[in-house]
Amino acid sequence: MKTQINHTAANSIILTTGMFDLLKEQVRKKKLTKFNEEKIIRELKGATQVLRSQLPPDVVDVNTRVSLLDLTDNTEVAYDFVTHEKARRKNGTESILSPIGVAIVGYREGDEVSWQTEGRIKKYLIKGVSRI
Repeated sequence: MKTQINHTAANSIILTTGMFDLLKEQVRKKKLTKFNEEKIIRELKGATQVLRSQLPPDVVDVNTRVSLLDLTDNTEVAYDFVTHEKARRKNGTESILSPIGVAIVGYREGDEVSWQTEGRIKKYLIKGVSRI
């Protein structure tokens, strides 16, 4: 039986249990700005947890290619998110636990996400998500 997950931008993020635990650890380690920490805590409280096999294909997670539009300065960028251990800039991969990975994990294609970076709050639109 297939699980149907309903989602709109106002709904909760969707995370695997493992990713949920990794985000909790980021908060526990106090590695985030106050704005970002409060955002992650709110998201975790309302998060939908699923098995990896139930994760919709358009949700940002480990082993996904994501294209983003930075709505703050109207630039586009793409990331290939992998586990922290496999991330290598020379290979064009980024850790899902990098600041941008933590900012958008659990969100879906079409969602807008706010995140504090370099002392200012930026807004991103997730333009595309695919599995790698």
